[in-house]
Amino acid sequence: MPFTERFQPFYGPTLLPAGGTLFRLWAPSCQAVALEIEGQPPRAMKAERDGLFSLVAQDAGPGTRYRYRVADDLAVPDPASRFQPDGVHGFSLVTDPGSYGWRHAEWCGRPWEETVIYELHAGLLGGFAGVREKLGELAELGVTAIEIMPVNSFGGTRNWGYDGVLPYAPAASYGAPDDLKALIDAAHGHGLMVFLDVVYNHFGPDGNYLAAYADAFFDRSSDSHWGEGIAFKRPQVARFFHDNVMYWLTEFRFDGVRIDATSAITDRNWFPALLERVRAEIPPGRQVHLILENENNDAALLRDGFTAQWNDDGHNALHVLLTGETEGYYGMFAEAPARSVARVLGEGFDFQGRLNPYSGRMRGQPSGDLPPTKFILFLQNHDQTGNRALGERLTTLADPQALRAAYALLLLCPQIPMLFMGEEWGATTPFFFFTDFHDALADAVREGRRREFATFAAFSSPGARAQIPDPNAPSTFERSRPDRTERDSADGRAWLALTAELLTLRRDWIVPRLHGARALGAEVIGPKAVAARWHMSDGTVLGIALNLGEETLTIAEPARLLHETTERKSGALPGRSVVIGMDVGAGK
Repeated sequence: MPFTERFQPFYGPTLLPAGGTLFRLWAPSCQAVALEIEGQPPRAMKAERDGLFSLVAQDAGPGTRYRYRVADDLAVPDPASRFQPDGVHGFSLVTDPGSYGWRHAEWCGRPWEETVIYELHAGLLGGFAGVREKLGELAELGVTAIEIMPVNSFGGTRNWGYDGVLPYAPAASYGAPDDLKALIDAAHGHGLMVFLDVVYNHFGPDGNYLAAYADAFFDRSSDSHWGEGIAFKRPQVARFFHDNVMYWLTEFRFDGVRIDATSAITDRNWFPALLERVRAEIPPGRQVHLILENENNDAALLRDGFTAQWNDDGHNALHVLLTGETEGYYGMFAEAPARSVARVLGEGFDFQGRLNPYSGRMRGQPSGDLPPTKFILFLQNHDQTGNRALGERLTTLADPQALRAAYALLLLCPQIPMLFMGEEWGATTPFFFFTDFHDALADAVREGRRREFATFAAFSSPGARAQIPDPNAPSTFERSRPDRTERDSADGRAWLALTAELLTLRRDWIVPRLHGARALGAEVIGPKAVAARWHMSDGTVLGIALNLGEETLTIAEPARLLHETTERKSGALPGRSVVIGMDVGAGK
């Protein structure tokens, strides 16, 4: 069926059928607001109820540059701006939501069970046009979805995206809105879904003017270390973000969003209201997926209808087994990492309502009843790599043979796999935390970043901390770019071949049996070894035995062997290996 819906967010500029543009701004801290179109005198806006101001400008159409005068000494961009060609401090631009001519208008998405996610940063890959050039090779490899780190406008030209301040405006340093649409359109032509990482729990420090005219947007009783808390219980605020989700899903035709740090969204009612909007406004037959990152391990949200959650427990426990690191939050998994991995494979979450020793708070809800596809498993991502002081990837931290075994688990496990850009060829380039701030803010971010690691043994001295890259240095950004010459090396070609082999096995053997699959349990079989089984939809049983230790263990041999990472005798599970296979009629 063709893509037919058209959605116009309440806030921001609305093109009128008879011509002209309706401008609306929620500014409850102001007594008066004026619209300033570039090169023209200010125009007083009409004050409506509850702090809303509006104005129809008959002479304003696509391409109009405008801003709002909220005080004698302050003019600000539209918080719902669709594009900021000169950055977050400049004029906003009126755009035409229907200007792009879609080539793949029949695209309606893919079933969730087919998902293999590839997380990427658009800026490091050459902006929207650069990402578009790489879509073919990803699709050929077996990736079925790309997840783009936040593209909302932020201060400067380099940022992870989590310091965004204008959530409706694609960052100009990546390209124009139609460039982003062209990327999504091309992805659909390759059969790839496109997910967008969105950040609603805070605003960045550079270019955030909201408090000057809409202080009620914030709830400072819920401040976090990321920034001021957001007043999600206010209808105007809730609508601002709900509309933002619908905007990305409809005008840009994203196949879903990943909502960052949902534990910091303080009104839990915001989530079912979002589900209701999506169900009511997305046409039947179109498949849209809503992904969570949630420190709370709130399994109820997954039961309510959210598609899946990033499984940080799985990553953290596997990381401890692969590297032996136990500092910081890895200490939560230091006591029995193999037991944690077994619980993740058998029940979804490891923390299901017990004390988190890292935070001192109870964490999680029971999740054993949920299907494995409700959990997204990964070995690396932007957070877990970039939040290291030196941005090291697992290829430089773990034993290569053990890493290949864990990689096979990742790509053949019934949980949904996610790769981080470059992981498919075993990239060794670091991924650093980077920003583009200046003056006092740049100093604060650099020194704050270094203070974060003062409790880590390797950075306990000032001299060691001085080696942590300056987030604001252009070189920090450039050094984070995946080195594609590694892709063509002997090691890179071997990793690519392994990735292609595993994703082909997943496509042929796992995906067709995944809808309705359920875990049959998992157990620890050695100090660093686990075995897990899943009842697949056709009655077969998938078994995975992973041994990240050194000693050889004994296992039951599967009837149909799918993959093994090392030569072995029948019934043996050597150290740093995995055995994956199918049995018929063995599930209960």
